[in-house]
Amino acid sequence: MSTTGADALHQERYRIAASRDARFDGQFVTAVHSTGIYCRPSCPARTPRAAGVTFYRTSAAAHLAGFRACKRCLPEATPGSPEWDLREDVAGRAMRLVLDGVVEREGVPGLAERVGYSERQLNRIMTEELGAGPKALSRAHRAQTARTLLTSSDLPIADVAFAAGFTSIRQFNDTVREVFALTPTALRDRRPVTPSTDGALRVHLPARPPFDVQGLLEWHALHALAGTEQVTTTATGRVASYGRVLDLPGGPGWFRASAAGDDGAGSVAGVGVGVADGAGRTGLDLLVRLTDLSDLPTLVARVRALFDLDADPVAVDTALAAVPELAPVVERIPGMRLPGAVDPHEVVFRTLIGQQVSVAAARTAQTRLVAALGERVPDGLVPWSGDDGAEVRLFPRAAVVAGRGREVLRGPAARVETIVRVATALADGSLVVDGGQSLDDLRAGLLAVKGIGPWTADYVALRVRHHPDLFLHSDLAVRNGAQELGLPGTARELSLWSERVAPWRSYLTMHCWRPIVDRATERTAATSTNPGKEPR
Repeated sequence: MSTTGADALHQERYRIAASRDARFDGQFVTAVHSTGIYCRPSCPARTPRAAGVTFYRTSAAAHLAGFRACKRCLPEATPGSPEWDLREDVAGRAMRLVLDGVVEREGVPGLAERVGYSERQLNRIMTEELGAGPKALSRAHRAQTARTLLTSSDLPIADVAFAAGFTSIRQFNDTVREVFALTPTALRDRRPVTPSTDGALRVHLPARPPFDVQGLLEWHALHALAGTEQVTTTATGRVASYGRVLDLPGGPGWFRASAAGDDGAGSVAGVGVGVADGAGRTGLDLLVRLTDLSDLPTLVARVRALFDLDADPVAVDTALAAVPELAPVVERIPGMRLPGAVDPHEVVFRTLIGQQVSVAAARTAQTRLVAALGERVPDGLVPWSGDDGAEVRLFPRAAVVAGRGREVLRGPAARVETIVRVATALADGSLVVDGGQSLDDLRAGLLAVKGIGPWTADYVALRVRHHPDLFLHSDLAVRNGAQELGLPGTARELSLWSERVAPWRSYLTMHCWRPIVDRATERTAATSTNPGKEPR
């Protein structure tokens, strides 16, 4: 970056820090030379002189420069940067994998191999772009996980160390003291008093307001599979929480997510718009159970992606509301989010099975696949039994679907063959689908498989890659929803029209889908409150 460009960026970030704009929390940190600490942009402390601060993209870069985290604003307790969903370059791809825990599981060599660079090249690129290499970024991520556990769980401190990914208590203690200038015990003493819940970990995940948490809970509830996913509702039939089992590197895990400040069983905080609760928090509260505690950072990263918690809703809503046709719906539903994925392969299979059939028919076929081929979850891990007596099972792995899919799958022979073909390619590694890919690579890999078309590739990319600028203009439900919003009805016209809200067209897709979700939720609520009456 040129000197002029660097100066302009410094001044822009200084203006943001001086205004204490909270929506930029997590996108960069402000390191204050005179105090040796770094803060989030919204820190309430007195703003230092512009010449007395340095701005870093990551907390890891600030750590390497010798700064420690502010005890007042807790810069690690922020949503992540939306930059990682937008960036298609090597640094962005690598950062998504770092957040998923690849460095802890496979080391820097494994990370480098995944992005197709040598360790030396990758370290150079990430240091130039982000101010820190993969090891430092992973270390900062471990520190953030440790802080979360120390301040929001009842887990013993020794268990926190290993759950956060540290290999020794000494390494854990040294890192926490270096980053936060506090001992682990002192950090634990700062937490609010939180009762334990049936042995589960309780973790808060922050999000930038506004947050349409209710809409996303209802979206996941509409697609939930008995035996794998669980939905709780309020007395009025609204969705209160969403939970599921998932396959993690160390074994099965389970979580239940509800709006921050809600217990997941009673009234929903911020129905329609996930506003901050009484404690000033916006986001999700999780209950978590794990086979291996070291899987917690990976689970948290995947839940963050599943609920799009790192999005910048103000930027999205500003762009969409600038278009007259969309202004009313954005005003009615601010903070729209994208549904992500906890397992990329699962999304591929569910997408292929659900093509050209109703949501209900897709759920039936997907549930049948899980019941027949899914691995049973050990007793005691999950505090609920499968709906209608179904056993709790994980979604089947690609190798199992490749070997036995034809025994279970129903429908057109061509579709069954496509699913088995895809399962075989995923199992042997000839097809790669994960969040670390660029959008072009992910789409190209899918489209190269016989039987997969553009709609499937784009839908999988929206869910797995979590890309913010994919508009599914050929989707019938999207076109119907667009017409309800007063937008063009034909696929071509709608595609051309959507360009005016780039690079946020994925959120336009969600607004077009929203009427379907709302109607399905209303039918479910009517059935719940009037059990003797069939929904229309």
